[in-house]
Amino acid sequence: MNILVTGAAGFVGKNLVESLKNIRDNKDRTRPNLKIEDIFEYTTQTDPALLEEYCSKADFVFNLAGVNRPEKTEQFMEGNFGFASKLLETLACRGNRCPVMLSSSVQASLEGRYAGSEYGKSKLAGEELFFEYAEKTGARVLVYRLPNLFGKWCKPNYNSVIATFCNNIANDLPITVNDPSTRLELLYIDDLVAALLDALEGKALRCDYRGADIVENPGGKYCHVPQTHSVTLGDIVELLNSFKEQPQSLIMPPIPANSFAKKLYSTYLSYLPKEKASFPLKMNSDERGCFTELLKTTDCGQFSVNISKPGVTKGQHWHHSKWEFFIVVSGKALIEERRIGSEEVISFEVSGEKIEAVHMLPGYTHNIINLSETENLVTVMWANEIFDSARPDTYYEEV
Repeated sequence: MNILVTGAAGFVGKNLVESLKNIRDNKDRTRPNLKIEDIFEYTTQTDPALLEEYCSKADFVFNLAGVNRPEKTEQFMEGNFGFASKLLETLACRGNRCPVMLSSSVQASLEGRYAGSEYGKSKLAGEELFFEYAEKTGARVLVYRLPNLFGKWCKPNYNSVIATFCNNIANDLPITVNDPSTRLELLYIDDLVAALLDALEGKALRCDYRGADIVENPGGKYCHVPQTHSVTLGDIVELLNSFKEQPQSLIMPPIPANSFAKKLYSTYLSYLPKEKASFPLKMNSDERGCFTELLKTTDCGQFSVNISKPGVTKGQHWHHSKWEFFIVVSGKALIEERRIGSEEVISFEVSGEKIEAVHMLPGYTHNIINLSETENLVTVMWANEIFDSARPDTYYEEV
């Protein structure tokens, strides 16, 4: 299958093209039935003469080309209608009736705050052009009305508030929020790309529109992406500030699977400058070795790494409720545990050559002994709660 992507250098185009390349080059094997041969990337820098060649060979076209921040209002229609018209004319002239996708906008509804939008008018004109083309040629068209998009590689200070906020907060620049209660409908770039790849496999989700609202309909004129996120500007800024503070607090905020927070965090990290891509951790060192907290969570405890010098014994304490995992990743160790009030000791000989996790049981005093006389012992530790110096739940007693 040959794919033509117009607007290939733009935000959506770049993300889509890289995903298509991963499939073409067998780096992404999640879509085994999708076989891609050539990807034709058409941008404003491409020789216009190549459009005919690409339109002759394409088996599917993603039309992502468009204008959203022109110098003059009339350029909306020229960029969003004019090129689409040229593209469809070229396909028709070459006798190519392959499926064609159009990237439109919710502003094409021209309702509510979008009423009178020149950008919306140009997008609506492009939609009507595509529907007329489908009637005349019998080609399948897939028109997506997209809301606000966000994700990696989006240009800041352009047309995405998420990109601007992420860039500015990551780089210690000011942001302006006029009304924190303003609510946005947001679509994550990876969710959009997944939907476009579904469309490539003939699995696009169809719908109609009632104003700006989606009405699911398997036989609908339009296509849609199943998941978007409705979030206020205030919530976005609060999340971004918590991400910014993580290197100091070590606390990772909740990022549930498929949540807006998870997608926003990935987006924020993509804007970090080099000097913030790494950060120091506090190493608590003494003659026995060192102990370093790595990561804390709001509801799932914390991770640390412990380095013990040769022959050193660490621990010799117990907890009422706190429990831990000890995971030796380098060196050899003996872990001992004894239930409080009992003389019976349970022991585990562990090493980095066969990594395993050992529970430190509540109500059991425990230790870890470096069995080597020459090598440091490295142990990754997880505790079910963040250490609280006011209530440490840690009591000295030798095993």
